[in-house]
Amino acid sequence: QVHLLESGGGSVQAGGSLRLACSVNTYRGNCLGWFRQAPGKEREGVATIFSSILTNYRDDVKGRFTISKDSTENILYLQMNDLKPEDTAMYYCAADSVATWDLCRPREDQFRYWGQGTQVTVSS
Repeated sequence: QVHLLESGGGSVQAGGSLRLACSVNTYRGNCLGWFRQAPGKEREGVATIFSSILTNYRDDVKGRFTISKDSTENILYLQMNDLKPEDTAMYYCAADSVATWDLCRPREDQFRYWGQGTQVTVSS
């Protein structure tokens, strides 16, 4: 059974930073991602990483967020800098295995396994 557990959420002021972590347990899928869902909105992809190397980001977080993976500990990270109020959401990590890197995209239908989420709140 694949079990994902997020941590690191919290409340910060605009311009601040947070680092989210997701323990991926023993699962060794090659495509990992972060998603978020704000109140009243659909869940949206934030970033993905393929084979711990190739990354993909949504446009409005490029240059501010960095996705990475500690392969030794099997932990997925999302470093979030220069946070904005519009980044406020519940953040989820997701995992799966895909055949090629181009299939590792921040789309919900690409992922079978999900964590329970961690809340990020950014105040102005």
